[in-house]
Amino acid sequence: MIEPILIAIANSLAGKATGALYDLVRAKFAASRHDTAALEAAAGADEGAQQISRLVEALDRAETDDTEFKSRLRTEWAQISGTGRSGDGAVTNDISGTVSGNAVQARDIQGDISF
Repeated sequence: MIEPILIAIANSLAGKATGALYDLVRAKFAASRHDTAALEAAAGADEGAQQISRLVEALDRAETDDTEFKSRLRTEWAQISGTGRSGDGAVTNDISGTVSGNAVQARDIQGDISF
């Protein structure tokens, strides 16, 4: 089963907004025309697109075959996504994908919230 983190990474790579992460994956995929094509095809693709699914599968294979790559990929992802721990009581709020309507990102709320 594909881990959700790989879907998040693939969506981020599709936007090429993550230079070091993109460079890491591009270097890993350089030896495989198939995987390189999956990375390039995902550029600009919408979440849930078939191109993203192919990239997720390529990432999954790469992680399965190379535990060092898996570690480096997830370390880089933690750094850019803010999922690393920064201390007791630390909070990370993320909203991704297509969002419509109201959203609240908070840690401690006392009282009501209204929009």
